[in-house]
Amino acid sequence: MTAPLRKLGSSDLEVFPLSLGGNVFGWTADESQSFAVLDAYTAAGGNFIDTADSYSAWVEGNAGGESETVIGNWLKARGNRDDVVIATKVSQHPDFQGLTAANIKAAADASLRRLGTDHIDLYYTHFDKPEVPVEEIIGALDDLVKAGKVRHIAASNISARRLEASLAFSDREGLARYVALQPHYNLVSRDTYEGELQNLAEREGLAAVPYFALASGFLTGKYRAGATVESPRAEGAAKHAASERGQRVLTALDDIAAAHEAPVATVALSWLAAQPTVTAPIASARTVEQLPALIGVDELRLTEEEVGRLTEASA
Repeated sequence: MTAPLRKLGSSDLEVFPLSLGGNVFGWTADESQSFAVLDAYTAAGGNFIDTADSYSAWVEGNAGGESETVIGNWLKARGNRDDVVIATKVSQHPDFQGLTAANIKAAADASLRRLGTDHIDLYYTHFDKPEVPVEEIIGALDDLVKAGKVRHIAASNISARRLEASLAFSDREGLARYVALQPHYNLVSRDTYEGELQNLAEREGLAAVPYFALASGFLTGKYRAGATVESPRAEGAAKHAASERGQRVLTALDDIAAAHEAPVATVALSWLAAQPTVTAPIASARTVEQLPALIGVDELRLTEEEVGRLTEASA
């Protein structure tokens, strides 16, 4: 039985409760591995794939756009474009830096070519650029929507003040409006989202689609103090493993996971999914074997007491 789809904010998009992160495609997962993960995710009922035009420009020999290209090749091979919701982002590609109107439109065309499609379902501003007026950003995004190249728009890594100004401009001018927000949010990284930004998202009906939902792998339970793990993510996870907060969170996760006979990662994602505004956490899988712990998020129901224990442990 597949999980019921969830409405994404005020949009007409209906998405699986776990968004599959595409940052590993063309990086730690080659095309063959990526196809296998994408096949397994969609076979389990998944339909929400997240990428960005800059993935994975940080890898030596890569130019950016590798993830979109892999996804585009997979869509073409499977002939399933209408069955999946594709989200990508603009502002960080080495050749398309920033959020000027001209750059947004050029970057969108480049993403469409790599994805091999005529439309992007959800288009995020990847990192806000405060030097660019929100009027210019929203105007360019609205042009893409009117041209049929983008169905809905969203924002990532943006302040509450800029987000509020963007929404107000859209409302005032009758232009395309952000329907989702992609914040950095997980059990050990709560400060950026909780509070003003979360309250604004709730008030304005925006869906939260958190990235780093598993804290660079730390919340899988694989990275612990004193343990050595060979992984490109090890350094990012190690800082949490060494902290008192990280140890408290792991202890609570271990206990709750044991009680449910569930993977630690599933419990961590379930806590996130239980938070106000969150529609679908983002998590990536390099191999098919890593997927069950991720897509199990909608099957695991934490009690209020368990959610509260994890919230307290991560305070």
